[in-house]
Amino acid sequence: MTTLTLPTRRDEAYRYSDIDALAGVWPVAREEIVVAAGTSGTLDIVEIGAATVARHLVITLEAAARFDLRVLLAGPSFGRIAVDVRLGEKADFTMGAAQLATGHETVEIVTEVTHTALDATSAQIVRTVLAGHATGTYLGRIAVERGADGTDAGQSVRAMLLDRTATANARPELEIYADDVKAAHGCAVGELDAQGLFYLMSRGLPPAEAKRLMLQAFIAEAFAGAANEDMLSEKALARLGAIL
Repeated sequence: MTTLTLPTRRDEAYRYSDIDALAGVWPVAREEIVVAAGTSGTLDIVEIGAATVARHLVITLEAAARFDLRVLLAGPSFGRIAVDVRLGEKADFTMGAAQLATGHETVEIVTEVTHTALDATSAQIVRTVLAGHATGTYLGRIAVERGADGTDAGQSVRAMLLDRTATANARPELEIYADDVKAAHGCAVGELDAQGLFYLMSRGLPPAEAKRLMLQAFIAEAFAGAANEDMLSEKALARLGAIL
């Protein structure tokens, strides 16, 4: 962060934040990551404790670099992960993230992915499960600068509300100034599929087990293909047990 001034809800990136909780960890230090040309890197962020968490990653991918980021936010009273990414020519960025919250917890992921050069690719998958009076937010912007032809970028954002007192906020955004670009985003907020739940229960599964299996599959989409896919899925599943 470049300023010590605490943001307010007038700041778009903090519109749904718990500003009082954020004040306890402000300012948030920038974590700089540079992936050299032609190399690859990975990072898993697992925040499952109850303490307030706020992190700001600033990732630069040089030409033909690759980076795989996976995030599990499941337990903090307030958890915020901000990610700024700049992609060079033919670079590739993948992010898969799951947010799980209950009670009065607030979790949020804010991303800005900027394609600066030819033929770079990026993919973001965010899955959120909320119960009680929890709030979950995803604010994500893909920017394609002039000259970044051949960009292929996508966002897939889905939130599941287990209780109607929970709140999901989602704002995927595209800003494109180049030609020959593939860019798409999808966003959905809903409840568990009643027909799918009925089908599992009709096969003898108790309601809680049926819900757990459906949510497990829902969250697994965020970790598919990760180097530590099994570990991330297991930790997410353990947190689901506390939510259901």
